[in-house]
Amino acid sequence: MTVRRPLIVSALCALLLASTLPFIGTPAQAAPTDADLAYRWAPVHYQDTATSNYIGDYLAPVDYDGDWNTRNNWENLGAYQRGLVGTVYYSVVESPTHWFISYGYFHAQDWKTFFPHENDMEGLLLTVRKDGTEYGAAEAMVTLAHDNFYSYVPAGGAYRDGRENIDGTLLMQVHDGAAHPTSFQETKGHGCYNWNGSSFPGGDGIVYYPSRSGGKVPTGGNDRAASYQLVDVFAAGGLWARRSDPQTFGGWGSFAGDTGTTNAARAPWYWDDRTDGSDLQAGAINTNPAYLISVYFSNIGAFSLDYLRNPYRA
Repeated sequence: MTVRRPLIVSALCALLLASTLPFIGTPAQAAPTDADLAYRWAPVHYQDTATSNYIGDYLAPVDYDGDWNTRNNWENLGAYQRGLVGTVYYSVVESPTHWFISYGYFHAQDWKTFFPHENDMEGLLLTVRKDGTEYGAAEAMVTLAHDNFYSYVPAGGAYRDGRENIDGTLLMQVHDGAAHPTSFQETKGHGCYNWNGSSFPGGDGIVYYPSRSGGKVPTGGNDRAASYQLVDVFAAGGLWARRSDPQTFGGWGSFAGDTGTTNAARAPWYWDDRTDGSDLQAGAINTNPAYLISVYFSNIGAFSLDYLRNPYRA
């Protein structure tokens, strides 16, 4: 049988063309967005409450009363309860080996007996290794409670004590089909720690779950199915954008407040442990999280101190 020459030429041309094109196989998995990362690792949050002023323990937006004047947040609390929608502020910093995801819990009042003050924001940093899966693997959590940091690692985790001792085991809880870290805050002063799995002190408290559809105002001081929305610290017109606004901040990283101790509440970029070393300046937990984790822990494996993205330094 005679093969027609035009068919041979066409086949050779197709082969040559294919050899010059990039291989087209299964598309590479797109990197998750910051919002998706924040939701995937958002803590199930246990908020202790006190019956004498449980709305002072509600998680809230900084502008819950419709303005960004934080000097009236204490006074407006009772009149603007509808604005106390569960809210958690997050930020994402990325290195070649990790994501560092911060979660900030805001309360309109720190109403503890000694040194109360207007506004309060404490929270945590979660360290997530890029392990080839879409959302990585959680390796450590560091929380802020009253100007002290506390360290936790998951059961079976590789991290060991470094400059700081590990304070406990990071408990995980399944929510929306995935294991999430858990966190706990005290009533009144709102120190943030790992949730230890026990009951609320006094028996009453609010359990907040992250929600993609938005947060809600709790039904009361003993709501076990509350929800919170996630708000990016770097959102347009948000916290970071207002960092120099004197209505909201009374100084670098300090919320403006004139009830109780003046300007006492700190934003995430000014969170500090005052006893962990002079090389860790105020805010390092968020502005230089890779370095903080590298000295807080040992046995951390491959770990880059460089950043692919760090909006706090942009």
